[in-house]
Amino acid sequence: MAEKQAIVKPEQFTFEDDGVYPGSILPLLLYRAVIGKETEDRASTLERRFAQNGWCNSWRNGVYSFAHYHSTSHEALGVFHGSAKLRLGGEHGQTVEIRSGDVILIPAGVAHQSISATTDFRVVGAYPDGRHWDLLRGLPGERPKSDSTIASLPIPDYDPIYGAEGPMRQIWNAALR
Repeated sequence: MAEKQAIVKPEQFTFEDDGVYPGSILPLLLYRAVIGKETEDRASTLERRFAQNGWCNSWRNGVYSFAHYHSTSHEALGVFHGSAKLRLGGEHGQTVEIRSGDVILIPAGVAHQSISATTDFRVVGAYPDGRHWDLLRGLPGERPKSDSTIASLPIPDYDPIYGAEGPMRQIWNAALR
C-alpha cells in the first residue's frame, strides 16, 4: 500500500440486537480493494498497516464457520488470499462476499461467520490497542454481562487502514449521536 493512497469509502451495515446477538449501534465497515493485486505479501502488508494504526494482537487464519461475536473488542479482518461469503448479524442478518484486498471492521457485538470460502481463503485479524478478544456464541447466560462490556468499549483512536485520517472515527462517532 502506498503511504498516501486515496481513502476508500467503506460500505456500511448496521445490525440490531436480535435477541440472541447484541448487534451494535456502530455500523460494520467494509473497505473494498484497499490492498492492490500488485502487492506481493498482502498478509505482512496488512499486519504492518494495522500495527502502524494501533491495531495489534494479530493472527492469520480463516473465519469460524459458526456464528460468534466478541464483547471485549472490535475486530479488523484483512483478506489476503481467496474469498468467502460471511453471514453478518446472526441467522437473520446479511450475507456479504469478501475477497482478497478487502478489509472488514466488525464492531463488538456483531455476529459473524463464514458460510462458504475458497480453499485458499485467509485473513489477518487485529484488535485496537492490542485488546484481547473473547469468543461468544449467543448462548444463554452470556448477556447482560456481554452487553455491559460492549457498551464500555471506547471507539478506537485510529482507523485500522487509514489511521487518524480514516473514516471510522467520524462514522462511529456520528452513530453515537
